[in-house]
Amino acid sequence: MVLRLSRHVGAFCFLSAAVFVAMTGMEFFYFRRLSGGLASLDMRYFGFTPDEGMAWLTALGRRGSEIILVWHYLTFDLLFPALLSLTLVSLILATGRRLKNFRVLPAQMQAVFALVLVLPYTLADYAQNIAVARLLSDFLYANPDSLSFASALIVTKFALLAVPVIVIAAFWLAGQRRRS
Repeated sequence: MVLRLSRHVGAFCFLSAAVFVAMTGMEFFYFRRLSGGLASLDMRYFGFTPDEGMAWLTALGRRGSEIILVWHYLTFDLLFPALLSLTLVSLILATGRRLKNFRVLPAQMQAVFALVLVLPYTLADYAQNIAVARLLSDFLYANPDSLSFASALIVTKFALLAVPVIVIAAFWLAGQRRRS
């Protein structure tokens, strides 16, 4: 089943891009207004301090927190990590199959390779979503430790996302060199 994902790489790329554009649009045109111009915690690639996280939560207030919880974490960001993961797996398989050394691997090994590269990102993204959703849903839970944990998960998510992206880029470049 995993191996068939590469057949749909174009559709996965399109859907991931569409959801990403929708999420980014909501961030810049709606969520930032709710927080007085502060970036959402998800947008802070290098993390945030507990004071910065608390400032964002305080600026949102109860109403803003509920809106972001519903319109981001229970809709788009519930779907996006899985969709992006499927996209990354399909891209790894599609770009890898252009390379002789990858193509000769057994099909199951190709699938396991792609999954091992992408699954850590997927798990980190969902763990981060749960941590931030918990902060949004219960202000009493927001303390320096829980905010630091959420920040660490955000940094981890982006670091783990870089791994499959770098592999895809390397496979693509290696495939380009073979053609030249």
